[in-house]
Amino acid sequence: QVQLVESGGGLVQPGGSLRLSCAASGSFNRIETMGWYRQAPGKQRELVAAITSGGSTNSADSVKGRFTISRDNAKNTVHLQMNSLKPEDTAVYYCNAAILYGGHWSPYWGQGTQVTVSS
Repeated sequence: QVQLVESGGGLVQPGGSLRLSCAASGSFNRIETMGWYRQAPGKQRELVAAITSGGSTNSADSVKGRFTISRDNAKNTVHLQMNSLKPEDTAVYYCNAAILYGGHWSPYWGQGTQVTVSS
């Protein structure tokens, strides 16, 4: 069974920083793309940033220059460094990973971590 466990959310003032982390555990063969999505109240879940096993990244225009995604393949972890946070970044952030297990690729999701940007 594969699990993704997030940590690092919380309350921060506008302009502040937070670092989210996600660790994959369990039985699997390989992890390809890992990423972060977010969902604000009343809105659809959207991609924030993603990174492949080779280190290629992409991110939403709204976070470019402020958020940085990184991963440690040896530890099966992905991180999201969020700087210059804005109130509109408030959302539940979800870790996502494409994982190979038993010959099949499947998407896995973490339980979500709340990020609130408010003064």
